[in-house]
Amino acid sequence: MANSSSEFGENAPSFQNYASSTTASAVKLTSLALITGASLLGNGSLCALLLKDSSLHKAPYYFLLDLCLADLLRAAVCFPFVMVSIGGASAWPSSPLGCRLVAFASVLFCFHAAFSLFCVSVSRYMAIAHHRFYSKRMNACTCGAVICMLWTLSAAMAFPPVFGVGTYRYIRQEDQCIFEHRYLKANDTLGFVLMLAVIVGATHAVYVKMLCFVYGHRKMKPTQLVPAISQNWTFHGPGATGQAAANWMAGFGRGPTPPTLVGVRQAAHAGHRRLLVLDEFKTEKRIGKMYYMMTLAFSVLWAPYLCTCYMRIFTRGISIPQLYLSAAVWMTFLQAAVNPIISFLFNKELRMRFRGSLPCCLGTQTQMEPLCVI
Repeated sequence: MANSSSEFGENAPSFQNYASSTTASAVKLTSLALITGASLLGNGSLCALLLKDSSLHKAPYYFLLDLCLADLLRAAVCFPFVMVSIGGASAWPSSPLGCRLVAFASVLFCFHAAFSLFCVSVSRYMAIAHHRFYSKRMNACTCGAVICMLWTLSAAMAFPPVFGVGTYRYIRQEDQCIFEHRYLKANDTLGFVLMLAVIVGATHAVYVKMLCFVYGHRKMKPTQLVPAISQNWTFHGPGATGQAAANWMAGFGRGPTPPTLVGVRQAAHAGHRRLLVLDEFKTEKRIGKMYYMMTLAFSVLWAPYLCTCYMRIFTRGISIPQLYLSAAVWMTFLQAAVNPIISFLFNKELRMRFRGSLPCCLGTQTQMEPLCVI
């Protein structure tokens, strides 16, 4: 009896550990499967919408398409290996070379998202502060060249560890192949982590500068209007140009378009002509808000994991709680699924276009007047 009781006492802790590890693995697999499905469905739907709808073929949405494609590839390429490793008792199922390739892809997509969000922040500032230059220069070719540059920079950041500069290894505590962050004097991954933090900080700084620009111009006093003098529908005086433009917009008067209306587009119906300056400005602000929320989500979701990286680099022999580490890693995985949600929440145009593309809503969709600046 004594022997049997002692054996039961020895086996109970191991059974409890096995049960807890099995539960943790099940939770990880379920949550990662949900994240992968949401990423594939959300990013795939948004990519299809951006490619199909020709009215969305403009500069801001080219960058959004690139971000969604990168998140889609990350979910399709990297996450299945994590799920297989969890199912195999936290063991890497492939060769060391395969681990390096998967780690390279993970770091590539991470830096690409950071570089893309920074580039988008600069383009948003240009659209608000220098709209004429932005509208002339930011065409499809320019966006394509910028996107190619972003992928090149991301590959340059992610490629050196493949040859031993830094270390790509399977980290059992994280269930993934990624940087092995060790103490500062034993590893050289500080530069990669520091670069990521600098890019994110610079992106927020650009948005702060854009906010200051908008707030500063909002406080400007409006120009005093001086009425024009009319003589047989011919106007003279300081307000002559504006009055002539108003008459032309109302359908009175003949001749060429007044200089004030350069930048005015005529709608399909003559009774719906309107100036687009204010609408364009509001549209750029809404798109800027959407991209800033993406940047904020990226910062929040990656911050806990970056903190663990810095703790490993600057503190020798530190032990990070497994629950915190797993939560931090899974938050980085979640980042691949949040961009479509943010896009549809903060962009009315995308919501209407997506609703209109559904077969059940084809007969009830609202026609949106395309915006164009000459």
